[in-house]
Amino acid sequence: MALKAIPISQVVPQIDEIHVENVTFPSLYNNNSTPLSHGEDEDDVGKMNNNNNKFVVMGHRGSGTNMLQYSSCNEKTIKENTLRSFNEAAKFNLQFIEFDVQVTRDGHPVIFHDIFIFTQQEGKLIEKRVTDLTLEEFLSYGPQNGSTNVEKPLFRKMKDGRIFEWKVEEDDRLCTLQDVFENVSQSVGFNIEFKFDDKRNYKDEELVRVIRAVLQVVFKYAKGRRIMFSSFQPDVAQLIRKEQTAYRVFFLTNGGSEIYPDIRRNSLDEAIKLCLEGGLQGIVSEVKAILRNPRMIAKIKESNLSLMTYGQLNNEKEVVYLQYMMGVDGVIVDFVEEITSAVAQFSKQVHHDGKEHLLLLEKRLLSEQRITPCSEDEISYFRRLVPELIHS
Repeated sequence: MALKAIPISQVVPQIDEIHVENVTFPSLYNNNSTPLSHGEDEDDVGKMNNNNNKFVVMGHRGSGTNMLQYSSCNEKTIKENTLRSFNEAAKFNLQFIEFDVQVTRDGHPVIFHDIFIFTQQEGKLIEKRVTDLTLEEFLSYGPQNGSTNVEKPLFRKMKDGRIFEWKVEEDDRLCTLQDVFENVSQSVGFNIEFKFDDKRNYKDEELVRVIRAVLQVVFKYAKGRRIMFSSFQPDVAQLIRKEQTAYRVFFLTNGGSEIYPDIRRNSLDEAIKLCLEGGLQGIVSEVKAILRNPRMIAKIKESNLSLMTYGQLNNEKEVVYLQYMMGVDGVIVDFVEEITSAVAQFSKQVHHDGKEHLLLLEKRLLSEQRITPCSEDEISYFRRLVPELIHS
């Protein structure tokens, strides 16, 4: 069955073109917040191109998370969050790569997803917090620069508590944010996620220190590259916005699939409220939250916010197609080659279908009646493709 429609992305600005020289945002500084200077006058930055309706595809941690190789048959054999992973992803038709940034004890932004890093010494497993390491200590894990020698072997802990040696077919050394700017193809933009520990309470002073350490590298090495920032931490997202106005800031949320003490993290409605209060430009939602309540797409767009999604369901091209139909602005994916190829194919077909589908979809999404943006046959087809969505 062919799914026919066209996205309603014209409602809000897109995130495909966000060069510093193309963007302008109102200043959010107050008397208690001093911006970090980066040599740009925001009054001269120009305006975003609102006519670009391109559906955005981002590579998750570059060419995909290594976690999938332990939970599916589709192995991702390149070490995630490394220069090799980023440059491999850049070979395909995607606009951004997404990666995680933490700051070492001595103030250096590094690329690593997990809060803790594991190694083994004399048969004993050693666990350390990434942010407690110096840069030299951090870089001593895994393969060393210019060599296949491993100073400290890397291990990894799964969510279910299992710990395994972190082995991939195409390994690479750990890297810094500066390394990424200097060595990754200029053809791709960066979605820089600020990574913090959900189980810790941070003071604003500590958050600002981390944010400014990252911004110093960004402003020095960006050189016109497309950049956006994102974070699951509400206070972090708002502080990033206060510390700079050159780049867009998105709030990451799982849309309520997990419940946190901070209510701002527990629903898409709260995410919208946070973005509007803090002057953020968009939301990156777990895809299931959007598919369970597609009418939130219209609500997010009515709030003049962009919408991206993440999650393993985004590795199914049919799921990505459905989001394209419903007006989602883009997706973060692990299977970069497969999804970029699929998007290139169905985007041509959709544009050929004409404006009548756009008007129909807008009417469906904005209707006050409780209807879905797709026909019952289309929804039934979709449910057969992804039964885990319905039963989870």
